[in-house]
Amino acid sequence: MSNEIKLLSPQEIDRIIEMAWEDRTPFEAIELQFGLSEKDVVDLMRRESKASSFKMWRKRMNGRQTKHRFLRTADVSRFKCSRQKAISLNKVSKR
Repeated sequence: MSNEIKLLSPQEIDRIIEMAWEDRTPFEAIELQFGLSEKDVVDLMRRESKASSFKMWRKRMNGRQTKHRFLRTADVSRFKCSRQKAISLNKVSKR
């Protein structure tokens, strides 16, 4: 486990989990905002989730193009769905 994960507040951990579950939020956005690599996010999800939830998440994320910026098609150019409300603690959405 990296030192970055140990220093996160419970609110930041909740937000990272939420972002990890979102289809349109790439791992690069999580890294930009919280400094966690994709491996760190996987480790955090493994630690913070029930085993069945983690397996479901990994299966869902495996090969999902929108979770990796370099795999996205040109028509996906934003982090969040247009119907998603603004999140007050999301530093990236305020840019």
